[in-house]
Amino acid sequence: MLVDFFFTLRKHKVKSSLRELLDLLGALEKGVVFADIEAFYYLSRLTLVKDESQFDKFDRAFADYFEGVEAIDLFGKDIPDEWLRKEFEKHLSEEEKKQIEAMGGLDKLMETLKKRLEEQQKRHQGGNKWIGTGGTSPFGAYGYNPEGIRIGQDGNRNFSAVKVWDKREFKNLSSDVELGTRNIKVALRKLRQFARTGAADELDMQATIGKTAKNAGYLDIQMVPERHNAVKVLMFFDVGGSMDAHIQTCEELFSAVHTEFKHLEFFYFHNCIYEGVWRDNQRRHQESIPLWDILHKYGPDYKVIIVGDATMGPYEITYAGGSVEHWNEEPGSVWLQRLLNQYSHAIWLNPQPEAYWQYYASIKILHELMEGKMFPMTINGLTDGIKALIKR
Repeated sequence: MLVDFFFTLRKHKVKSSLRELLDLLGALEKGVVFADIEAFYYLSRLTLVKDESQFDKFDRAFADYFEGVEAIDLFGKDIPDEWLRKEFEKHLSEEEKKQIEAMGGLDKLMETLKKRLEEQQKRHQGGNKWIGTGGTSPFGAYGYNPEGIRIGQDGNRNFSAVKVWDKREFKNLSSDVELGTRNIKVALRKLRQFARTGAADELDMQATIGKTAKNAGYLDIQMVPERHNAVKVLMFFDVGGSMDAHIQTCEELFSAVHTEFKHLEFFYFHNCIYEGVWRDNQRRHQESIPLWDILHKYGPDYKVIIVGDATMGPYEITYAGGSVEHWNEEPGSVWLQRLLNQYSHAIWLNPQPEAYWQYYASIKILHELMEGKMFPMTINGLTDGIKALIKR
């Protein structure tokens, strides 16, 4: 069965390996879960999925493969009544058994359930007899009866049978969607690929467990550097115009980067980087910062991240006087090239969906100026961008 399940995961492009499938089989052999579809869901996700961005794909694959498992006909020919009775009794407390005896015993309860199923032809809401929801009948869902049997309930108030895989709570974590409120945390973990320096004041749990195991159980505590990134970063954010549609995404990205990096300097520009940038959008015209000053103040060990949709008239990049806000003596392409000459590790993050890039000449020009290091603002795009930044 699990082989077919594994291939279903592959069909939905979940990045699971045979090694992880063997781990899942090993856990099942040890009896970690038994006869509980929800527990199996959590165990299989824990074992087979190593990246949060794969959670939504896993949920879809799980729902695809196990569709209908919770709707098995209790009284079909494949399940003997004697087995059902034993399974019911196994999970009943003494108090519950006494309550069932008050109704005439478990056999009477099962017989009544069969009869009600045969008599009832439509959904019932409330009441104390029919199989329905919200009532006090011993059969149904979302109601109350101490000796009841739950039927057809997607989830109960104790969360014992909630079909979490159908909820798809992780759909925002998909690796090909734009960064958002929830998956910014995933993006933050991608940024942590940079090397860290600092005092060893934080316990490395995984390394400690590994070292302790190798030492035959003798505790060997391992520490890791404090969570501050030693990498120096310059960020340039495009603001105004078509970027207004991406304000929230840029704010979330800035918040994540600002939290992560100890050495961070940020500036704003509009459409293309020219001879001047600014820090305060309220005083952009009064307090412009010459790009020459930035090139001389911050050394070549800084890494540059430019964030913008690169959507503009091509002349704004290639011609003197092309700026829509002021007269620029030199083309934006010249200033951008100066920036790239100073900082060899630079990337451009584009919130514009990558599928649209081919329709904008300006994006093509900037993509070439960046030597292909323009990436979409998705989790995968950010991951690829970070790799390009740290590549030697």
